[in-house]
Formats: sequence, C-alpha cells, structure tokens
Amino acid sequence: MLDTITIRTQRTTASRLQQLDPDRLEFGKVFSDHMFVVDYQDGEWQEPQIVPYGDMAVSPANSALHYGQAIFEGMKAYKNPQGDIALFRPYDNLQRLNLSAERMCMPAIPEELFMQGLSQLIRLDANWVPDSPGSALYIRPFMFATDGFIGVRPSDNYRFMIFTCPVGLYYNKPLRVRFEEKFVRSAEGGAGYAKAAGNYGAAMWPTKLAQQEGYHQLLWTDSSAHQFIEESGTMNVMFVIDGRVVTPALSTSILDGITRKSVLQVAHDLGMPVEERKVSATEIMAAQANGTLQEAFGVGTAATIAPIAVIGFQGQDYTLPAPSMTSFSQKASAILSAIRTGEAPDTHNWMVQV
Repeated sequence: MLDTITIRTQRTTASRLQQLDPDRLEFGKVFSDHMFVVDYQDGEWQEPQIVPYGDMAVSPANSALHYGQAIFEGMKAYKNPQGDIALFRPYDNLQRLNLSAERMCMPAIPEELFMQGLSQLIRLDANWVPDSPGSALYIRPFMFATDGFIGVRPSDNYRFMIFTCPVGLYYNKPLRVRFEEKFVRSAEGGAGYAKAAGNYGAAMWPTKLAQQEGYHQLLWTDSSAHQFIEESGTMNVMFVIDGRVVTPALSTSILDGITRKSVLQVAHDLGMPVEERKVSATEIMAAQANGTLQEAFGVGTAATIAPIAVIGFQGQDYTLPAPSMTSFSQKASAILSAIRTGEAPDTHNWMVQV
C-alpha cells in the first residue's frame, strides 16, 4: 500500500474548458487547466502541489538550458462509455522515466509521488478527457535541472512536472518514410534508450530535410554502417513479413516503447510469430520486391499505430500494400482501443483506474 501524500491544490479561477472544440483537437496545442509541480532540493523531494497551468520563471543560467539535463514521458488517459477514466500502463512510464533519469544523472521519482500526483491532477481536470473515437488525454510528465549555474556537472536541484492536453489522431493518413543513411538518431552506448530532450532536438534537422523531399518521417539506421533499422521518426517500427511480426531488438540506441511492448503482446495473443532481432534495410527491400512484405508501421504513444504507405530507399520510392481490416496493424489498433475504452477485457491488467 502506498503512503498517502498531501498535495496542496490551487484551483484555477478562470477555466478554459469552454474554449475547447472537441471536434478540432490539434495535437499538443491546447492544455488543461492545471499542472502538477514538485521540486527536488537538498537531496529530497519537497512538498508537491497542483496549480493552474501557466508560465514559470527560470534563471538564464538554468543548467538544463545549457547542458540538456531534461527528460520526459508521453502517456494517455482514456474515458469509457460510462464516463470512467483510466490510464494505460502508467507504471511502465514511471519505470522508463526513472531509467531515463538514471542515464541523465537525475534523481528517481518515487512511485507514490508520481501516481498520486498524476491521479489527482486527472481527477481535477476530468472534464478535459475527451470521449470521441480516437481521442484521449495526452499526459506529459517531465523533469529538468533547475540550478542557476554555468558549469558542466549534474544539477543539485530539479523540478518534476505533469501537464495534460486533450488530443485527437496524431497522423490522419499513412506515412511516407525514407531510410536515413547519413545522420544518426543515436549510437550504441549513447542515450538513445532514454527519453531525453536532446535526442529529439538532434533529430529535427535530418527530419526537416526528409520533409522537404516529401516524406513525413525517417527510418533511422545504425550509427556504424547505416545497415540495420532502429526506429521510425519518434516511434518504434514493425514489419509483417510473410505472416511474422518483425521488429528491431532493443538496444542502448532504441527506446523501449510501451506501445511497442503492447503491440507485441497482442501479436502473441493472436498466435502470430514474433521476431525481435536485427532487421536490415536490404532485407526489408528484398521482402518488398518479392511480395512478402505485407505491412510496415510505426508504433508510439501519440499515434498508437501509424501505417507506412511508401518507403524511400537510395533515391527510389517503393509503395507498400494498403492495410485492410484483416491486416495485423488494423487488428492490433482495434484491440488496444477496445481495451483502453473498457469495451474489451483487460486481460493483462494494463489499465489503471483514476
């Protein structure tokens, strides 16, 4: 049993809920009324509080701005037809957040602080959780260094926060991607397995170049030979080859995606063979050429499952078959959606009621 934490709550006097258009939910642009905040000082977490969402002051010498000690998570809450709200695999997010914290030399977040802060925040902003098909409340827990100090060393002080935003579909059409054979997202032994802010900043320039060529995202490859596939944009990536679900094995350069784990479990549940291993660009292109590449798709919290329609390889574009209702990606997407909204049994105990 977790110790109960007292969380001082200051309610907003000017809710923005009436400004929300549930039919036009742009991802990451409209934020709920409140946020959870707790500071780490003198070697321990201080008194947590929930306050109205808003700006905050930081020192120009804030060490996170200079040296990149910043990590985050992405997760979602869902509303079922009865109006109950549940979180999808929050303990997995906490575990990964603390793995990221360790890699970036930051303090761990205690379970009771994370779960109670999260639950109380969502209960307070329950009316912000949308219930239209494909929508959810996106949750952004994050931590950053707060020392006002210019010197390359870990900060002594940190701030952990959670804010939320109602969201609809992330991608509304199948993706065009291409293999990246010059830039790298992360190298073995680096911080690619951590959800560190700098990983995303470094990916923006190569992604922009690909977008100027008409692609949505990249298929990142390994740092040494650009031979083996790692991730797709900000998502893990999977392929269905001759009835088998194939995905790159985890490493220190690949994020251990919670949607990835869930989709692989669904594949096992459906009796599909699953292979977590090295996957080369040439293998995928050979499968595309001989007709055994049935599906390719990205998996992540924001999109859940994003089908890939076109793969660019060495200057040529290759079109993949359009997914049908019997495609694994479509089945997995429907199964996960039904579990999240309480329309199917939660046999793996993934959902946590708020």
